[in-house]
Amino acid sequence: MPHDIRLIAVDMDGTLLDGEGNIPDPLWSLLPRLAERGVAFVPASGRQLATLQRSFGEAAGEMTFIAENGAYVVRAGVEVSSDAIDREVVERVVRHLRDLGERGYDLGVVLCGKRSAYIERTDDAFRAEADTYYAALEAVDDILEVDDDVLKIAIYDFAVAEHSVGRALDEIAETHRVVVSGRHWVDIMNLHVDKGAALARLQEALDVVPAQTAAFGDYLNDLEMLDAADWSYAMREAHPEVVARARYRAPSNLDHGVVTTIRELFPES
Repeated sequence: MPHDIRLIAVDMDGTLLDGEGNIPDPLWSLLPRLAERGVAFVPASGRQLATLQRSFGEAAGEMTFIAENGAYVVRAGVEVSSDAIDREVVERVVRHLRDLGERGYDLGVVLCGKRSAYIERTDDAFRAEADTYYAALEAVDDILEVDDDVLKIAIYDFAVAEHSVGRALDEIAETHRVVVSGRHWVDIMNLHVDKGAALARLQEALDVVPAQTAAFGDYLNDLEMLDAADWSYAMREAHPEVVARARYRAPSNLDHGVVTTIRELFPES
């Protein structure tokens, strides 16, 4: 298939990462080859910037990242865009989540700031989940006392989020974006924040159009990103809505599907 792909946006969990949550080894030799061809490889994740940078190590310095589900975009260490939630909204959401906890929902709340992420629940079960996704993480007595720009409020639901806390946020969803980003995670952001909007801003900054963009995803928070790319791929085990929205299918992340597909697009890489 002829193409002129200049930008590749890739979700992490369930998409790029293997079954053990690691970046597949074949990607490391592929990254410099893509760079030589003038192709930007952009991780696009609900994860925080610090976590993404840690994952890519020495390569991270010159890379572009779409972090916090699109609320924070950084290119070679320089901010491209960010979208912080008003303090009044943060307080209202946190108090609502605390109320849900008192009503029996088993939730952990992460306040995702520019400098760090913050939690006030510190039991081992929740801390293990938060540590997985947040390289910069501080435990505080009261997350409402945190002085940082809040990009996202992430909720870990020990039940299945789509059928639990995801259905208890209707009032918040009237004014802000509520997205189920994983089996147990729900993210709350400003209304027009998503990976697709972030990708569109990045396309503008790089002078790239959707026809020159590929995107890979597997879950509901990837839908708008796939819409922004003509070369949109749903992973083999993707959520049914993602499969319906994407133009193409990629092999499973367990089989290094992203790397395999990129090599098919760039056979000499």
